[in-house]
Amino acid sequence: MMRIYVDADACPVKDEIYRVAQRHGWPVSVVAGNFIRIPNDPMIERIAAGSGMDAADDWIAERAKTGDIVITSDVPLASRCVKSGAEVIAPNGKPFSEETIGLTLAVRNLMTDLRSTGEITGGPRGFSPRDRSAFLGALDQTIRRITRSQQQTP
Repeated sequence: MMRIYVDADACPVKDEIYRVAQRHGWPVSVVAGNFIRIPNDPMIERIAAGSGMDAADDWIAERAKTGDIVITSDVPLASRCVKSGAEVIAPNGKPFSEETIGLTLAVRNLMTDLRSTGEITGGPRGFSPRDRSAFLGALDQTIRRITRSQQQTP
């Protein structure tokens, strides 16, 4: 069964995920370090993975596979999930793929190193309505593509 995994601790598009998943009949696993509120819907499950370092990331990475979708802005988690064959989308609609994840991970690591030396003090830009719209389009398109692919497989 295809599934959407949500790295939920800082995800700004949870409500959008619930609506799109419901429209397409996809189950959703909302994974967080601790308790997180979710709608009362049998297709949405809450996973409290624990407060350990990367507990939610590890839970998702161990389960995500080809045909699943992972929603995360965490680049190392995205890398792990792309390698397992899952489709990965950031909350701003940016897809992570085998072709792009290596460079994305390298830039992330470089920026982390620069910040640790005090070279860069600014963070990422704020989340905008354009990001929300791009995400909705990317999620809907990805679900449709996976569904078509699954229907064509004998």
